[in-house]
Order: sequence, then structure tokens, then C-alpha cells
Amino acid sequence: MRESPRPAPVDQNLRLRAPSTSAVARFDSALLRANRALLIVMLAAMATMVFANVALRFLTDHSILWVEEVSRYLMIWLTFLGAGLVLRHGGHIGIDTLQEKVPGWAAHIRAVIFVLLLAFFLFMAWIGTRYALLTWSQTTPVMEIPVGFVYLAMPAGFLLLIVHLLLMAAPYVRRNEFIVDTEFDPDAVKL
Repeated sequence: MRESPRPAPVDQNLRLRAPSTSAVARFDSALLRANRALLIVMLAAMATMVFANVALRFLTDHSILWVEEVSRYLMIWLTFLGAGLVLRHGGHIGIDTLQEKVPGWAAHIRAVIFVLLLAFFLFMAWIGTRYALLTWSQTTPVMEIPVGFVYLAMPAGFLLLIVHLLLMAAPYVRRNEFIVDTEFDPDAVKL
């Protein structure tokens, strides 16, 4: 008896969209994978350093001075670089009441929200760049790296947010769709 062929695996990051081989779809998929991998590596490095430092302090009564500073800066970078992924999954705070009350205007409301978000992200990327440039000559106390490098997380994160926002614009504005991932549940934080 011959078995029927198995269907191709479905990309869990795309919801209600037909498989696409367009350059934009490939870029989107690569961006999501790269952004996620970078966050995993940064979080693993931070957790490993902090655990090792706590164990070292407990066992030898000494600690590595630079671990606290590096882990703090990694947390800042994680926050800004991870905001785009959270946006794509619909995990940021949102109020759906207005669009639920006037479903005929819902797409227009989401379009206004999209424009406001884009303007805010552009403004914050500009402000973050100014802060990074203004503080580049200052150095951190232990590692003596430029403070501007820490502030560079802000424009980098907001530029990444802009890219994620542009990639999700059409499905969000038209149908209020976000990407679906089996490992991320944005509804888990709702009260």
C-alpha cells in the first residue's frame, strides 16, 4: 500500500497568507529569523554571564566587575531590538474598543494608527541618533566603551521597528492580522 505524500511544512510565522516566493516575503522571513536568533543569543549570553557571576560570588566571594555593566547594556539592546518582533506578533498594548464599535471604519482607524506609529518611530530614531552622537565621547565606568554605543540601541531598535511596521502594514490595516507563532502567545498577558 502506498502512502500519500506529506504536505510541505507550513511557515508558522505567516498567518492566512499563501506561500510566497517574492523577494519581500523572503526578506521578511529572513529578517524574522535573524532578529529572533540575535535576541536568543543576546539573552543566552546575558543569562550565562549573570549566572556565572552569581555563582562565582557565592563560591569565591569575588565577582567579575564588567558582567553587571555588560548585562545591563545587553538588556537595553534586547529591549529595543525585540520591540519589532513584539509588534509583529501583536504583543504591545492595544485598545480595540473603537474599532469594534465601528467595524466599518476599523481599517481607516488602523491606517491612522499605522501613520502615527510610523511618525513616532521616525522621530524616536532621529532623537536616538542625536543622543548617541552627543554621548559618543563619554565612556562607561568599567568597560570604558562609548556611552553613545549604549544609546545607539535606540535608533537601531526604532529603525528595526520601522522595517517591521512596513512589512506588516497591509495585513494589519486591511484585516487586523499579525503573524502567528506557536512559541509566542500575545494573549497570555491579557488580564
